[in-house]
Amino acid sequence: MTGIASAFRVLAATAATLLAVTAAAPVAQAKPEPKAPREFVALRSVDPTIIQEMRYPTGHDFMGTPVDGYRQSLCILTRPAAEALHRAQLRLLRQGYSLKVYDCYRPQRAVDHFVRWAKDLDDETVKGEFYPQVDKTRLFADGYIAEKSGHSRGSTVDLTLVRLPALPTRPYRPGEELVPCYAPQADRFPDNSVDMGTGFDCFDTLSHTDDPRVQGVQRANRQFLKKTLTDAGFVNLAEEWWHYTFKPELFPDTYFDFPVASRSVAGHR
Repeated sequence: MTGIASAFRVLAATAATLLAVTAAAPVAQAKPEPKAPREFVALRSVDPTIIQEMRYPTGHDFMGTPVDGYRQSLCILTRPAAEALHRAQLRLLRQGYSLKVYDCYRPQRAVDHFVRWAKDLDDETVKGEFYPQVDKTRLFADGYIAEKSGHSRGSTVDLTLVRLPALPTRPYRPGEELVPCYAPQADRFPDNSVDMGTGFDCFDTLSHTDDPRVQGVQRANRQFLKKTLTDAGFVNLAEEWWHYTFKPELFPDTYFDFPVASRSVAGHR
């Protein structure tokens, strides 16, 4: 029994030592999420009348899945960009229109998600809607996907025009029949916006703002949006009729990665 008792004493001493070491060891803490600088605000706090149909928190985007970093359907922008949209909105409301935003600030982790998806050549879940005529191997070379985005600097917004009173846009149903984004407006995914000739995020040269094949009402709508936003201080990206950047940018060389969530801008007024 003496040997057994001695063994128990050794085990007890070892266990006590391990408990002491464990208690003394620092507890691993989850890395806190970064917050937005004070210069960022939720667009609704500046102009609650601008319609928000944020696409990337949903499955209705060119990847067919919610995008990393979008915790809520929320437009976040630098304050000067948000205030410039407010000025444009006031002008549009008097003419019977409203702005509608699809995407605003975009965290770098979302851009990284785009890049990973673009490199996965087997994933073409929604090719039939968003890039029916573009080979996925060309997405980087043709400029549709890049490793950095101006959206991550906080002064870039993707948007369109809606004729008032605004009709509701029905929810996207995963797995529904895909229609090319450049199809006639009555055939492609229903959107309560005016007809711009293509849907949002249409990977096609028809999305170029001044593509000569886009004429009539569609061209007039694009030019109306462009003039309104240019007058408010925005610059259009020629390859995307929906893409505008407010100039001068507050953060021209910084790509942020705080999540799209109300707590990222909590207390910012």
